[in-house]
Amino acid sequence: MRDELRVSGVSDSVIDDAVLILSELLSNSCRHGRPLGQAEVGDGDIRAAWRVDPTGRLTVEVTDGGGPTRPVPATPSVTARGGRGLNIITALAQDWGVRDSAAGEVTVWVDVTGGHRREDFAARVAVPGLDFADPFDDLG
Repeated sequence: MRDELRVSGVSDSVIDDAVLILSELLSNSCRHGRPLGQAEVGDGDIRAAWRVDPTGRLTVEVTDGGGPTRPVPATPSVTARGGRGLNIITALAQDWGVRDSAAGEVTVWVDVTGGHRREDFAARVAVPGLDFADPFDDLG
């Protein structure tokens, strides 16, 4: 992906975001989606694609056989081990959505362009601040 996008003239910062987005989409698809094709005969796949349109907008897509729920950003607890992927995608992407096909395939698509990171990205994905003040500071 990196090499193809670099040859297409996509900036390194957008490529970095796209690689992270692709990783999150593939992870979600493996965890929550059904494979494409006939999994019982070893034909189950997940399809990934990306393209740069004439305006320079990059679209990253992952397609699977759908799942029991629709992809929506979660609100995980601070100690949760997962549930932040679509929040990260929302922060990095210009736009994203879900497309269903008549054949039962589900595609999550993400548009990535430079300069569209949400300003609250760091606040939404960082761990909460901890106060390490000395409890004895006020005794003196």
